[in-house]
Amino acid sequence: MDTASQQPKRIVIVGGVAGGASAAARARRLDEQASITLFERGRDISFANCGLPYHIGGAIPDRQRLLVQTAAGMHQRYRIDVRVRHEVVRIDRENRRVVARNLDSGEEVVAPYDALILSPGAEPVRPPIPGLEGEGVFTLRSLADMDAIKAVVDAGEAGSALVIGGGYIGLEMAEALRQRDLAVTLVELAPQVFGAADLEMVAPIHQQLRLHGVDLRVGTSVTAVRRDNGQLRVQLSTGEAVDVGLVIVAIGVRPEVKLAREAQLEIGPTGGIATDEHMCTSDPNIYAVGDAAEVSHLVSGQNVLIPLAGPANRQGRIAADNVFGRPSVYRHSQGTAICKVFDLAIGMTGLSERQCKALGRPCEKVYVHPASHAGYYPGAHPMSLKLLFDPDNGKVLGAQAVGADGVDKRIDVLAVAIRAGLTVRDLRDLELAYAPPYGSAKDPVNYAGFVASNVLDGDVAIAHADQAISPRTDQMLLDVRTPAEVEAGTIPGALNIPVDALRDRLAELPRDRELLVFCQVGLRGYLACRTLQQHGFRCRNLSGGYKTYQAVSGMLPPEATEPKEVHYDTGADPDVDRIDPGAGGSGCGTGGCCGGQKKDAQAPKAKAADTGQVMIAREIDARALQCPGPIMRLKTAMEELPERSAVAILAGDPGFPADVEAWCRNTGHELLEVRPAGPACRAVIRKRLPQQHPQAAPAANGQPKGKTMVVFSGDFDKAMASFVIANGAAAMGSPVTMFFTFWGLNVLRKDVAPPVRKNLIERMFGHMMPRGADRLALSKMHMGGMGLRMIKGIMRKKNVASLPELIASAQAAGVRLVACSMSMDLMGIQQEELIDGVETAGVAAYLDAADHAAVNLFI
Repeated sequence: MDTASQQPKRIVIVGGVAGGASAAARARRLDEQASITLFERGRDISFANCGLPYHIGGAIPDRQRLLVQTAAGMHQRYRIDVRVRHEVVRIDRENRRVVARNLDSGEEVVAPYDALILSPGAEPVRPPIPGLEGEGVFTLRSLADMDAIKAVVDAGEAGSALVIGGGYIGLEMAEALRQRDLAVTLVELAPQVFGAADLEMVAPIHQQLRLHGVDLRVGTSVTAVRRDNGQLRVQLSTGEAVDVGLVIVAIGVRPEVKLAREAQLEIGPTGGIATDEHMCTSDPNIYAVGDAAEVSHLVSGQNVLIPLAGPANRQGRIAADNVFGRPSVYRHSQGTAICKVFDLAIGMTGLSERQCKALGRPCEKVYVHPASHAGYYPGAHPMSLKLLFDPDNGKVLGAQAVGADGVDKRIDVLAVAIRAGLTVRDLRDLELAYAPPYGSAKDPVNYAGFVASNVLDGDVAIAHADQAISPRTDQMLLDVRTPAEVEAGTIPGALNIPVDALRDRLAELPRDRELLVFCQVGLRGYLACRTLQQHGFRCRNLSGGYKTYQAVSGMLPPEATEPKEVHYDTGADPDVDRIDPGAGGSGCGTGGCCGGQKKDAQAPKAKAADTGQVMIAREIDARALQCPGPIMRLKTAMEELPERSAVAILAGDPGFPADVEAWCRNTGHELLEVRPAGPACRAVIRKRLPQQHPQAAPAANGQPKGKTMVVFSGDFDKAMASFVIANGAAAMGSPVTMFFTFWGLNVLRKDVAPPVRKNLIERMFGHMMPRGADRLALSKMHMGGMGLRMIKGIMRKKNVASLPELIASAQAAGVRLVACSMSMDLMGIQQEELIDGVETAGVAAYLDAADHAAVNLFI
């Protein structure tokens, strides 16, 4: 645009960093004569705020590398009037000017404008928790924040830290502090970290955190912070207290809109400054960009706030274009993001399944678990990818991926696919770069496209993990994996017929029931379904196979295994078994949501093992193998070695720690150690004979004595029966586990509701459901409460213990009360609403107890 004959434009920009600095630079490139003034409240106008945790952790040792541009550099290169330590305190829209205050001198200056660009960013959320404003409690938003945290860590006196919040900053800070050898507790109110993704995709991240010694507390909140003898005592909603040296508050951010609100600019429904496609606000002379600007979502069309650096940079450029008459348009946000958590990465783009459901938008999903590149080339790592698409037209709606390598590449490709409006059929045809060190001939993106297209085209019907967890009476589970894989775990009640033997064993299958077929990751299940369908059977393939089932159902053990010192005596000539990278099966076990909550701020405790001088008879490098490869090689090695010999195995799959623990539990071998080893993990297993395997409470006849029950009902009479049986079994010396799910959770609720944050639907659920054992209704003859009063009166006359008394006596006798975490999430029940002493866990905790029980009841 030729501006030589025009009066120079006066542009004022409020805020630097990504949005404001990019707008200022773009404005100068468009008009050499324009008067450009940038006010920045801090001392730095443009710095890499995404890199702050990595400087604290030591990955970026040079602080200067975080400075993208300085005030002096900005003036030198662009002749922009940069005013640091100046806060704009008022916008005079009528006279088109702003008032800024010098934070060092207190002097106020007035700057007129023809166009005003607001880039105020966002501020960290600090909830009204007692003590959260005190000494030793930090947020991380600026270089000054970073310097303050690093100074405490560098001093070496903190020793431990507690991070509040499991979003990007919380995860990155947990990793950074562990890298600086601090004991770290990570507290997250939601049932998962990285809340933008779906729960099952975050399961490996939960395991990765625990594997690296982070004490992860999900479904937990901080209620108070107090300073005591130089330490910070953090009180948790569980009733526990954790003593730490510093606290990081990383709950999230909210847009800074105070200035815009006072200027009576329109504020959108999300709380951000409302903008149009040109980044213009409700005032045609004022633009807003970055974290404070509300935009629309590419896929949903909803108003959103997505505080990411990439969109902020583009928005700053677009605002400057429009200031100078260039009709530039911001084409929506889609939430493409990635986060590093130790040796894993989790990324996503588009909508999540949870968002689709909240919007009432139909979506279908498939899971694939390929390798990051060709499996026969060294260094391949397993990956899990979830693809969401429209079930009618196949349009890609969203994607999530987690793995040690290649996540960014696949998410980027799928982000472009969403931007271009591609369908899952288009994904099959993408021609992506391939060489064995970098990818596969059928890239994971192609692979996901094939699987989704098969569903869309009706080649196979699919089932999902929730159906496998609770199949209908007219359905039957069929496991088509090998017996060796089944040893590491299977879905309860499943019939095992390996896919290669299926045609010869069709007579064993019922034709009047629908078969829910599964393998490890879905491929063999698909092949089995194609065979079964052509032989007249009704069947569905479990998408993502047993690996996805593990993640959804929470198949991680309640305690991760801590790195444990083992004295290795490898001998003069050890038998080192180097695995052919091309061997093994396809697919992998995964982590899951951990059920139980840790009880201290240190690394999770390992179970005791008499290691002594452990002879490592064989070293197995299975990093390039997909599951069941590592387990199968481990099984083979164990069969070839004498008793009490040990095997050390390296595996790259994030779910291997859970798999190897389950395998050892089911085969009787002794798991001595699981510890991280770069992007892989290392396990040491000692061979034991099956009869040495410690079963749960064997009776005199060698059979297990344990009793388990699922309490599904919230009826008074059924709850009474449950606890009468539980107390009786405990009195006879049996270990008892009671698993409360759905309406049964009401039995465990406190009589008085504690103060917890809930949305409208959760509050409605809470009001409609009975609160606690004293408010349950009879299943029959309740008669508006009259029947219940009669029963309770008879109980008192006959000296029958009340339900609360039975609950208390059961707990005193050691009965294990477990609340289903999935049901709690669905019904909006939080941990602090339950009576003391109740564990929160997934179905895996119950199934593990049921495996060693002689009696299992459903009430």
